[in-house]
Amino acid sequence: MTETRSYPPEPASVTKARLFVLEALSSHTEDITDRAEVMVSELATNALRHTGTSFTVTVTVTVTHIRVEVSDAGAGRPEKRSPSALETSGRGLQIVEALSDHWEVVPAHPSGKTVLFELQLSAAAS
Repeated sequence: MTETRSYPPEPASVTKARLFVLEALSSHTEDITDRAEVMVSELATNALRHTGTSFTVTVTVTVTHIRVEVSDAGAGRPEKRSPSALETSGRGLQIVEALSDHWEVVPAHPSGKTVLFELQLSAAAS
């Protein structure tokens, strides 16, 4: 199953993207949905905050894994940071790395990028 939704560049879109992912994964365990919810919220916030463009969220569920992609048309490539304890932001990709089984940034052509994460499933978990 693959589902995609597009969102305008406004703060309410982060909540809508999070709810979309929760709905798409409603048959999965709370651990899976909680992790996916936090990560898509981080990635949607990054897309909105750093690009100011609309963005799309794609959820793909197979027997073995869940893949969530957040794509935008903004320039630049997100970089995982190591902010100091006093900095109030910059931990989003650290969170994605900690909660996912795999994540990466894929450039889009002619511009933009997709940041994605995957969560592995056992056949019994889905």
